[in-house]
Amino acid sequence: MSRFSQLGNDLFSGKRSYPIVHRRRFWYIVSGVLMALSLVGLLGQGLNFGIEFRGGSELRVSQVQDLDSYEQRANEVMNEVASGGTHSITRIGDSTIRVQTGELSNQDAETARLDLADEFGVPAEDVTSSFVGPSWGETVTQRALIALAVFLALVALVLTFYFQTWKMAAAAMVALVHDVIFTVGVYALLGIEVSPASVIGFLTILGYSIYDTIVVFDKVRENTEHAMDTGRQTFAEAANLAVNQTLVRSINTSIVALLPVGVILLVGLTIIGPGTLVDLSWALFIGIAVGTFSSIFIATPLLVTMRQGELGIRKHDTQVAKRRARQETRGARVGEPEDVVGGEQLDGEEDDDTQAQTAAVGAPTQVRQPSSGQPSPGRQLHPYAQRGPRNQPKRKRRS
Repeated sequence: MSRFSQLGNDLFSGKRSYPIVHRRRFWYIVSGVLMALSLVGLLGQGLNFGIEFRGGSELRVSQVQDLDSYEQRANEVMNEVASGGTHSITRIGDSTIRVQTGELSNQDAETARLDLADEFGVPAEDVTSSFVGPSWGETVTQRALIALAVFLALVALVLTFYFQTWKMAAAAMVALVHDVIFTVGVYALLGIEVSPASVIGFLTILGYSIYDTIVVFDKVRENTEHAMDTGRQTFAEAANLAVNQTLVRSINTSIVALLPVGVILLVGLTIIGPGTLVDLSWALFIGIAVGTFSSIFIATPLLVTMRQGELGIRKHDTQVAKRRARQETRGARVGEPEDVVGGEQLDGEEDDDTQAQTAAVGAPTQVRQPSSGQPSPGRQLHPYAQRGPRNQPKRKRRS
């Protein structure tokens, strides 16, 4: 843990740095591959919508003592009642079986209820039957899409005014769309059932993703403004430093958020069984993970790509490159390692005019060496400086 803390300190101070922004093409390729897989899952397999969206009948068998081969036994009973249909059979808790199928008539639903009671050896009163229409799921979906559109519009407006540039808002919106597509694609590839709780989870992860992105962008704005004022770093270098400075913080926040969600998901899958908590946890777990990825590896690199073409930033980067070239030339001319900090000449440096004058007059006189025998770090004195009043013979005072 101490090493991880030291890593965070090194990243924040710039002692250690990962070239995330400079290798943005690699991350674009990774993101493109993930998006392609997600779209293949969506277009190929499609989403596994729950009964709330497609409609149908649901039967629950409670107080079941013998759960051996419960899926096969329940499936055989339902095939006798509604042959040719698709049945979803899951276990809830320790003694409840849930059977979801297509819409059944009242007579077929009653027959299935009695047959399931006989098969699992429970009283008929412990088997409940209900019908869920698709209109409720359609209403939830419609309202969720409206909420999503309003959310994106408000976020884009707020980010544009806060950061004083629409490009930051655009980069954040791309990261949000990336998170939603990837999360929904994972649902399609793994065949996870989409329920109203899943839709709520999709909307929740948008809030987390935009929060993490804003924290990174705030540091990017601070670093880039300082770089533009001092001229010591290019725009891309300042943005990369901001990502590194917030890297450990983003990872820590994500781990803290994923731990409780992962525990709920594990308990739900192994003990409680399918339900609202599991559906919500799936969306949160996938969304938080991909949201962290997009805020670090997608949002800021995309922002740099969008802003590098601006005239002011191109001029600034050119000036930084010229300044560094002059410093390298100066160091090579002197024949000694460069002693420059932030592009400013240190006290121990000479300018070119002084060197020319020194060469014309003759070899300069060194400052008196210290008693230790080490050379003095002070600058060399010009020969004319040795002829001042301080070096003239002292005259006797008149009586």
